[in-house]
Amino acid sequence: MVRLQFSIQLAYEIHDETSDFIFNIQAARTQCQTVVEEHLTTSQAGSPIHFTDTATGNRMMRMQAVRGPLLVRYQAVVDIEHRSSCPEQLYESPVSDLPSDALLYIYPSRYCESDRLCQMAWREFGHLEPGYGRVLAIQKWVQSHVRFQSGASTGTTSAAETLVERAGVCRDYAHLMIALCRALNIPARFASGIDYGADPALGPTDFHAYVEVMLSGRWYLFDPSGVTPTMGLIRIGTGRDAGDTAFATLFGRVSSCAPLIAIEAVEDVGQGIVMPSHCEQALSTADCPL
Repeated sequence: MVRLQFSIQLAYEIHDETSDFIFNIQAARTQCQTVVEEHLTTSQAGSPIHFTDTATGNRMMRMQAVRGPLLVRYQAVVDIEHRSSCPEQLYESPVSDLPSDALLYIYPSRYCESDRLCQMAWREFGHLEPGYGRVLAIQKWVQSHVRFQSGASTGTTSAAETLVERAGVCRDYAHLMIALCRALNIPARFASGIDYGADPALGPTDFHAYVEVMLSGRWYLFDPSGVTPTMGLIRIGTGRDAGDTAFATLFGRVSSCAPLIAIEAVEDVGQGIVMPSHCEQALSTADCPL
């Protein structure tokens, strides 16, 4: 089991009389990921509304803020007990056998235009044996053909654009891998979270994007950016692409500062709590298959 503790601080200045916010910064609760403790506070008085998206399980908070500064702080301790599987035993399911809830993740979406990448995907990966190995080959291809470069993309950069530019950040890597998987009829979804174990040279800790791919009826973790071991990923939200998992959606004239994020791993060998490390097994933190 892995135990991670982290904190998030978001700072805004509201310029209208009122502005509305929808936040998605709380750690997900799954059968494998347990929120041991958490605290969510805002600097402005009011009554935020908390709700859980029924389709994704994303835990959301909406609120209306008034003119002036707004600070949102969240801190949590999360235990993750990964489900591990032998990669060689994982298979791709035909579309006819996919759970109904997974069908959404074989369609093109705003940032993952899989319909535009079909010819390229089948040319590069169509000859490979279906299963975990083929998905891993897609991940390695994306990692080796895209250069990690801050500022090389924007919040509207799509998978097709990343394929042309060959540079981007974690969300761009994730979008491209997802689009290539979907082009091969493999369900793939976007996951937002925070990661432990990234090289400090990449800069301050930030939100992280990675991929979950359905194999043998379960969602498995892949990090095409390769910046962190999958054992060090905390899931916050999942969706078709980044448009479904923004940590904050703003309505009104608002300015903001970069998020302040800190994360630590807690080790307690006596309780079976280990440090995140690279693992050859396929890992999942999703609930049991439907």
